[in-house]
Amino acid sequence: MGARKAAARAAARAAGPAVATANCGCGVTPGTGRTAIAVDADHKARTLTRLRRIEGQVRGLQRMVEEDRYCADVITQIASVQEAMRGVSRELMRNHLRHCAATAIRQGDAEADAMYDELLDLMFTGRR
Repeated sequence: MGARKAAARAAARAAGPAVATANCGCGVTPGTGRTAIAVDADHKARTLTRLRRIEGQVRGLQRMVEEDRYCADVITQIASVQEAMRGVSRELMRNHLRHCAATAIRQGDAEADAMYDELLDLMFTGRR
């Protein structure tokens, strides 16, 4: 098995159970290859910039391990990457709440209940 396939399987296992889904307020329907509609270009650019910076941090971690750097230094850098990822997640959640969730909740009981379940699942997924 290739390294990419093994990494993908490991990531899927680490991701845990799937998050409950609701119809997104921006018009996306679950199960249809969900993609966001009307994404703010500035928000997307900022998110991509942050993710690229994190990618660079992870490459730096790889070099640290390859160079047999002191374990405590590597662990400190891992914590930095984890905090950066939490920051990206917070921004994505804020955007989801402002747009998708708010619209779905305004649509009525069934959509609101599904969105509440999705949000609860997302919050508890973030705590793992």
